[in-house]
Amino acid sequence: YIFNVMKSLLLSVLFAVFIPVFLLAEETEGKAIIYKINVNREIDNISRLHLSRGLQEAASLKADAVLLQLNTYGGLLEAADSMRTAILYSPVPVYVFVDNNAASAGALISIACKKIYMRQGANIGAATVVDQSGGALPDKYQSYMRSMMRSTAEANGRDTIINGTDTVYKWKRDPLIAEAMVDDRVVIPHLTDSGKVLTLTANEAVKWGYCDGIAETSDQVITEYLGFAPGYETVTYRPSWYDHFKGSLLNPVLQGLLIMLIIGGIYFEMQSPGLGFPSVVAVGAAILYFAPLYMDGLAQHWEILIFLIGLILLALEIFVIPGFGVAGIAGIVCIIAGLTLSLVGNHDFDFGQVNATEFSRALLTVMCGMIAGFLVMLWLSTRIGEKGLLRKVALQADLAGAVTTAFDVSRVVGRTGEAATVLRPSGKITVDGEQYDGVSECGFIESGEKIKVIRFENSQFYVERV
Repeated sequence: YIFNVMKSLLLSVLFAVFIPVFLLAEETEGKAIIYKINVNREIDNISRLHLSRGLQEAASLKADAVLLQLNTYGGLLEAADSMRTAILYSPVPVYVFVDNNAASAGALISIACKKIYMRQGANIGAATVVDQSGGALPDKYQSYMRSMMRSTAEANGRDTIINGTDTVYKWKRDPLIAEAMVDDRVVIPHLTDSGKVLTLTANEAVKWGYCDGIAETSDQVITEYLGFAPGYETVTYRPSWYDHFKGSLLNPVLQGLLIMLIIGGIYFEMQSPGLGFPSVVAVGAAILYFAPLYMDGLAQHWEILIFLIGLILLALEIFVIPGFGVAGIAGIVCIIAGLTLSLVGNHDFDFGQVNATEFSRALLTVMCGMIAGFLVMLWLSTRIGEKGLLRKVALQADLAGAVTTAFDVSRVVGRTGEAATVLRPSGKITVDGEQYDGVSECGFIESGEKIKVIRFENSQFYVERV
């Protein structure tokens, strides 16, 4: 009887615990997961990190779709290129909802997505590569951007249209329209004339195949166009402070400043004996420069090693090898090579995917930082001791009228004393209670042994064991 009661009780507990779990699992299993990533800022390395980490998290959650809510006027070309590549190769399909603007780099990112949806009144296009002042860059930059826009549009494939016995293959997104967003020389009948860079409104984008639907909210995109039931689960990417910090360190301007600090720290350390504050600045700047690049997969072990070898060669040239020759030149080349190669997206020793534009931009960043750092250090060298904070790091004592007294070495030569430290062969000696620099001429002399001073040369007393 007791056994039957215990058996019934155990079955009741198991039923009460596991049945709700099974029901919850069944309910969760049937619910679609939509992962949202908001990009409402300039396209830069912070945006790139947010998208990359968001796509990784969406894949780990086995999300059914990623919805990119985009509102941007553009930004850095290399960041946009990395983002469009991540979207094209994402295992989870990526859709974009243009919430007002998809200009320049934003247009490239939008075209990479599986479907494009736009708010009424939104715009997409104007992807000409420009400089900081808004002026168009030389044609080699435009040529590369035209190629990226065409290839991204082509990546969406073609539709097969069968009309009777005729089969026609039509691009889902016409590559020529994508190219017209970059080049004002492209003419598309009934759409754009020569001399105007193409920008499409939402209705025009629908007409020409660059928008798959007009919506006012992301929920409308998900339910009406993507076809998910209203009970879907939304997970939104929440960037951490670390993502913002890491992205900020990848800013080209900050990278140039860090290079300035590295060069400046090395320069000032060479001007002062021992290791001090300049070394701390140089090492700290080098860590901040290489750490995010290493974690992001750009800087590799051998590239950082080349930079360190350059520092060692430069130190040998300055402190060991007289003059300035092969070691010094090789050190400078290694430093520049390590800093530059860490900025390009090569895989080990394979540079096949590194284009000339990317390499030129990396080299320009490094060279500008080094030249600017060297010039600033020269300027600071002339200003130290004059005013402000720099006044506190210089000797301000007025030595005019100071009286110096020559030291009479005859008072020490010929006298006996003892070794204050171990002489190997140099060290400290004590004579008549005063301490001097001494050099042994009879091998090592242990501390405390009796010595005799035999002569004075090169500001040192030469001694022998008594």
